[in-house]
Amino acid sequence: MKVVEQIKKPIYNEMELFEEKFTQSMSSQVALLNRITHFIINRKGKQMRPMFVFLVAKLVGKGKVNERTFRGASVIELIHTATLVHDDVVDDSNKRRGFFSINALWKNKIAVLVGDYLLSKGLLLSIENEDFDLLKIISVAVREMSQGELLQIEKARDLDITEEVYYEIIRQKTATLLAACCAMGAQSVDASEEEVEKMHHFGELLGMAFQIKDDLFDYGERKIGKPVGIDIKERKMTLPLIHTLNVVSPDEKRTLINTVKNHNKNKVKVNALIETVKEKGGLDFAVKKMEDYRNQAIALLMDFPKNEYRDALELMLNYVIERKI
Repeated sequence: MKVVEQIKKPIYNEMELFEEKFTQSMSSQVALLNRITHFIINRKGKQMRPMFVFLVAKLVGKGKVNERTFRGASVIELIHTATLVHDDVVDDSNKRRGFFSINALWKNKIAVLVGDYLLSKGLLLSIENEDFDLLKIISVAVREMSQGELLQIEKARDLDITEEVYYEIIRQKTATLLAACCAMGAQSVDASEEEVEKMHHFGELLGMAFQIKDDLFDYGERKIGKPVGIDIKERKMTLPLIHTLNVVSPDEKRTLINTVKNHNKNKVKVNALIETVKEKGGLDFAVKKMEDYRNQAIALLMDFPKNEYRDALELMLNYVIERKI
């Protein structure tokens, strides 16, 4: 059995029902919009985020979920999808998960409007059902994600990212949405404030590990997906490179920064940079940090009773770190 199917097993029925409800939540009176949302639904990814909502809800809610849990999962997925559609426009990206992106097929103007539509659907789903507590969780996450993206853009201009700034960027950009999923799951089943906070922290730690793993793929581990060196091309300062810049001589540092700034499309120079990062222990350092976040997240999980939901969350945590794509 594939790992993702194993993780899904304790929430299989909920995920089946969720797909129906999620499809309904996207419907509109406009034929073009329905055609595009149908395209989105048919090309969905692993749906990790709704899985987190249901697993946490069942862990904290003693095996039970309710309508609020389904709405919370739908809101997360609607708003997450909206951000992906907008991201593809911002990045001028023609592909998403191996398929053409919305902006590649229908152009930027339509893609931006579709993203806006999905965002408003998510907000209205919460407001119409007076799920203001759930709406607050996701709204804070969207604010943080936007700030993280802008902070990264600001720092990419002068390449002065310290390790601390890097952690803040990935916390906001990536970890905050996974934290919101876990908090949403707990909040939907009326968990205590302490439990909601604990699950939020668990999601954040997992998100940090997830992003560091993603950064490591830039140095040649990834089998498919983004090409090796794409972060360097985009002048993104990732943890292996930041650590390397801290340990090399001033001359080597100048050469590396010059490559990122001025020669990031030169394959020979980019490959030389990747080799330097490997030699100077940049990858080992990043792997150790990723393991640290994983271990902290597992320690948090151990505060909850052992059952199939906790086991699935632990499996998810290990999957995030051991995945090949």
